[in-house]
Amino acid sequence: MTSSDADLRLFSQAREWAAHDPDSATSASLTELLRRSEDGVPAALQELADSFNGTLQFGTAGLRAALGPGPNRMNRVVVRRAAAGLSAFLLEAVGEAAPGTRPRAVVGYDARYNSDIFAEETAAIFTAAGIETFLMPAALPTPLLAFAVRALDCDGGVMVTASHNPPQDNGYKVYLGRHAVEESGRGAQIVAPYDAKIAGKIDAVGSLDSVSLAAGGWTVLDPSIAADYKRATAALAFPAGFPARHLQIVLTPMHGVGGETAVAVLNEAGFADVTLVAEQAAPDPDFPTVSFPNPEEPGALDLALETAAGVGADIVLANDPDADRAAVAAKDPDSGTWRMLRGDEVGALLGAHIVARLAAQDKDKAGGEEKAAGVFANSIVSSRLLSRIAASAGYEHKETLTGFKWISRVPGLLYGYEEALGYCVAPELVRDKDGISAAVLIAELAATAKAEGKTIFDTLDELYLQHGLHASDQLSIRVANLGLLDAMMNRLRVSPPESFGSSAVETLVDLAKGSDHLPPTDGLLFLTRDLTRVIIRPSGTEPKLKCYLEVIRPVESAAQLPEARQAARAALDHVLEDVREALGL
Repeated sequence: MTSSDADLRLFSQAREWAAHDPDSATSASLTELLRRSEDGVPAALQELADSFNGTLQFGTAGLRAALGPGPNRMNRVVVRRAAAGLSAFLLEAVGEAAPGTRPRAVVGYDARYNSDIFAEETAAIFTAAGIETFLMPAALPTPLLAFAVRALDCDGGVMVTASHNPPQDNGYKVYLGRHAVEESGRGAQIVAPYDAKIAGKIDAVGSLDSVSLAAGGWTVLDPSIAADYKRATAALAFPAGFPARHLQIVLTPMHGVGGETAVAVLNEAGFADVTLVAEQAAPDPDFPTVSFPNPEEPGALDLALETAAGVGADIVLANDPDADRAAVAAKDPDSGTWRMLRGDEVGALLGAHIVARLAAQDKDKAGGEEKAAGVFANSIVSSRLLSRIAASAGYEHKETLTGFKWISRVPGLLYGYEEALGYCVAPELVRDKDGISAAVLIAELAATAKAEGKTIFDTLDELYLQHGLHASDQLSIRVANLGLLDAMMNRLRVSPPESFGSSAVETLVDLAKGSDHLPPTDGLLFLTRDLTRVIIRPSGTEPKLKCYLEVIRPVESAAQLPEARQAARAALDHVLEDVREALGL
């Protein structure tokens, strides 16, 4: 079989990479992949071509991809270049903002394959560049790294994690702080224009020979940093206002790094009855008991629900592998079966509970008249229920683009969430989503409901009676070719639907044009006469088109709730059909 000129160039690139790769494992795997490609094995040639199909791009999510050799994979070469570029950015940004100040940065990592190696090499490159560098003492949750950026007054932070991605992936998440970013973003994930500035510095990095690694000189943090986070997070509990603590909890860290920290925090907050899912308790980068380590995925909570049924638990709490998300499951009294709550349901419960906490805290103040100021926020694709909860309590509410990099930056933030199981209940501690601090408040509101003879579903129903039944659903369409996403969005822009669920579209917003309160993003928002909302956008992290649906139905009495639920479900099904038709599916 004769190789084409393109194949020969590819083979030459691969040999060059293998010869200079500092990692003997990826060098050896690349050499074997190259051999099979030269022998004409189609799958090997396809994998090799994809590994060298451009350079893994640095964006607002940092870096995230499958582990492996080549510029389009996560490996030590790509990470070294990213660390060198980020260090150059930090030196320049801090030099401009505070001349003569030495930048400070902290690096954390989870228990995925190569996370510790990527983290230590990042610390070595930062140190060689003259940055005062701290390395986390062990594989720890992402929220703890975000906490450390603020607690140590750092200018930058790196978390090596792929969150809830498949086992073969890893990632590189960047935070900015102190002199490198505005105050509202101190300790938050990067957004534009910082992503482009850092990417430019990465692109300017020359050969790996120009990247220096210090042999030492960084500080491995004392385990007390974890103890500080646990103490501060446990202290979020408010026993004076919500004293109930009788709650039987089953917790799963989903083979991730959050188990020990989450149990310790819950125990210190007064929740002593916590059972870990034994098969998923210890960190394991292979995630052997789940097909996909994401609590949202079907089957991911099966072991936790089996454990809960076995011990007679009141509630199941689940964190994703880096513990920045939290999922909740409980026994639905209507069906008698366990079910996982949607992110919007948990988001509303937490929002209402934080309103109640703030009201109780205000009563404790002298005079009892001073009201806490602040803002509630959620992403534009999340439910509108939080805005009604906030308004009825006299609080301002903001909508942001999708992603906690936006939610966490809202000035005066009291509480923010996104429907993808992300909750920020203590922005003064962690300016990011945090599945462990959220678990504390979820346990507190669930214990309070139990003490009053109710379930969290009863609490949800009370919110629906006050603000209307808000029901949501999603449709995700995975594509093999990213070009199909553009084609789908163009189809909608050229021929937008006139109605959804038999309700005429009254408002169509092209989010790509931006607005007074939102920067531009690729997406379309449809609002119908009966307040049904449909948002369609390409995913920012996966080859998917994502559709978010919400219907609102007024409810005047508890007796109307069953009928309202059925009507809402039927309406969502109708809207789903219309969305599929609009997309040509």
